[in-house]
Amino acid sequence: MKSFLRSAVALALSVALIHADEPVREERVTSAGTIYRVVRLAPARVQLVWKNRQGLPFRSFEGVQADRQAKGEAVRFLMNAGIFEPGGIPSGLHIEAGQMLRPLNLAEAPGNFFLKPNGVLVRHRDARVTITTSEDWHRNPRDGVLWGIQSGPMLLIDGRRHPAFTETSENRLHRNGVGVDGEGRLVFAITDRGQATNLWNFAGLFLQLGCKNALFLDGDISALAVNPQAPVKSNLFGAMFVVSE
Repeated sequence: MKSFLRSAVALALSVALIHADEPVREERVTSAGTIYRVVRLAPARVQLVWKNRQGLPFRSFEGVQADRQAKGEAVRFLMNAGIFEPGGIPSGLHIEAGQMLRPLNLAEAPGNFFLKPNGVLVRHRDARVTITTSEDWHRNPRDGVLWGIQSGPMLLIDGRRHPAFTETSENRLHRNGVGVDGEGRLVFAITDRGQATNLWNFAGLFLQLGCKNALFLDGDISALAVNPQAPVKSNLFGAMFVVSE
C-alpha cells in the first residue's frame, strides 16, 4: 500500500510539473464573440503574494516587480488574484507559504464575492491545484496547502455554470478568472482591451478551455502582464499571482 501511495504521489507531481520549464506564453482566444488573453501555467511555477518582507501589502505589479528584482529574479507573469477590502486586505481565505493569513469568509452580503457558491483555489504541496466551493472547503478543510485564495462567484462547478448566471444577461464588463484544465494546469483568462463579457459567457470560455472548475477573480480593475521588460503600472490590488525566475 505504501509503495502504491508513493507511486500515486509521484505520478501526480510529474503531471503537475510537466510544463514547468516552458516559457510563459500568452494566447488570444475568442469565445462567444469576445476576445480573451489566456495563459496556461504549471502550478509549480505560480506563487501567490500579498505582503512584502516588511509586512506591507505589495498592492501593485510594480511593487512585486521591485521585490523580485531585489532578489535577482525577473518577473514573467502577473495577475491580480481576487476581491479585496480597503487597504488591499483579501476578502476571504488567504493562505501563503503554508500559513493561513485570512480566514474563510462565509458571510452573506451583496457583491460578486458573496454570490454563492463562491470558491477556493489552492495549490497543494505536491503541486496539484484544486478549485472547490467555499462550503465544501468549510466542510472538508485540506492539509498540505502551500497557497490558497478565496474569491467569487464560482464560474464552473464540476463542469456546470454557476446557477445564478443567465445567458441573456446584459451585465457585460472587463473580467478575469482562473480555472484548472484536464492536464492539471492553471488557466488564467482576462478580457482583452476594449472587450467585455457577462458571467455566463465568461464561464463558457473556461469550458472551451477544458476546465471543469473555474473561479471569478475580479472585474474592471483587473490586469495581466506577461514577460514585462519594464515596471508595469497597474491599479492597486490585494493578493497577486506571480511567476518569477
